[in-house]
Amino acid sequence: MKKALIGAVIVAAIVAGSVLILSKDKNSGPKFRKEKVTRGDVVATVTATGTLSAVTTVKVGSQVSGIIASLHADFNSEVKKGQLLAGLDPTPFQTSVDQRRADLERAKVELRNAELVLARAKKLLEAQLQAQSEYDTAKANRDGAAAAVEQSTAALRQAETNLAYTRILSPIDGVVVDRQYDIGQTVAASFQAPVLFTIAQDLTKMQVLTNIDEADIGRVKEGQEASFSVDAFPDRPFRGKVSQIRLSPQTVQNVVTYPVLLDVANPELRLRPGMTANVSVPVDRREDVLRVPNAALRFRPDPADLEDGGKKDAKKAARPSEARTAEAAGAPAGDAADGARSSRAAGGERAGRSGGNGGGRPGAGFSGRPGAGRPGPSREADVYVELPTGKLRAVHVKTALTDGNVTAIEGDGLKDGDEVILGLATAKAMASPGGGGSRGMGRM
Repeated sequence: MKKALIGAVIVAAIVAGSVLILSKDKNSGPKFRKEKVTRGDVVATVTATGTLSAVTTVKVGSQVSGIIASLHADFNSEVKKGQLLAGLDPTPFQTSVDQRRADLERAKVELRNAELVLARAKKLLEAQLQAQSEYDTAKANRDGAAAAVEQSTAALRQAETNLAYTRILSPIDGVVVDRQYDIGQTVAASFQAPVLFTIAQDLTKMQVLTNIDEADIGRVKEGQEASFSVDAFPDRPFRGKVSQIRLSPQTVQNVVTYPVLLDVANPELRLRPGMTANVSVPVDRREDVLRVPNAALRFRPDPADLEDGGKKDAKKAARPSEARTAEAAGAPAGDAADGARSSRAAGGERAGRSGGNGGGRPGAGFSGRPGAGRPGPSREADVYVELPTGKLRAVHVKTALTDGNVTAIEGDGLKDGDEVILGLATAKAMASPGGGGSRGMGRM
């Protein structure tokens, strides 16, 4: 019995020791994710997507209907101005030309006969052997025959023009980027000219057509430098310049955008027509400023983790109600105004601390779209640093501009190299590079 009791005590001691060791190991790990405050540049950008195209693109069509008899150009063919691209079956058009030519010859014969009759009538009239009315009739017949000759001549020219239209020629020097028809297909040009070929004039000079939201179009100017990427070369940025901001708004699902053109150099012919471009236009820059991750502005700690137990935050939250109570009780105007100012300051501070996943704005310069910073007046916000005791202390800062990842701040509470809290540490977050990146996981 004693041996069993001793064994149970030993097992209990081992279990208790294991639990104590595991608890120490668990508590010895970091509780918060941190990242250092850095100094550098913050660039606010406007982002959008667009489509690449050649600066000059010509759609070559056919003005007459017929069957494609021959093709002399294909996709990616380099063509010169006036070069034959395709030919329609000329048989019906050649027949029409022959018929119109015969009509012209007959009209000429009738004209010569009418001229002879008129000459004879003139001599008889002069000899007073014929009435004036018969002379007038002969003259009218001659004029009608002359008009018929002109009409037949015009019809012949029209038939010859239609015959010439069976030869599809290139209007410019360029590269064929699209071909719509094959040999044997029928081209119907009854209502509009069908497009046979699409020719890009010069692929070394291209453009990007993108649409900028109405909220951002005021910050985009002609001549601004821009960058973009394409899915074919995701690791290589391309440069462009804003060349045109069109005044024709486009509304899709109640969203108003304006077309913006970017001129792009393509000397290596890597870019191709139709590629989707992810455009980024820098619209504001702050150089050599302190920067904090946006997640640090979104983090809201548990009051128990604060050095004062959250008493300051409780006082800030109570200020607006106190101001309203004082005003209702007939407090002096100066005190009521001070209370109102305190209310606005507390509200601005809460707005500065909200945002991100919480649905608010972390501070001035934040926009609803990631990566698009908005310049504006500085706003107030709090970030948190860890004390040697393990508690957190709030540092009041003013935010200035954001690029979607970091925000420029002003104030004397932080300096380059200080570590700010991003969120609570978790195994998954700590396993990621940099201790969890810039997305806050703190409680709001």
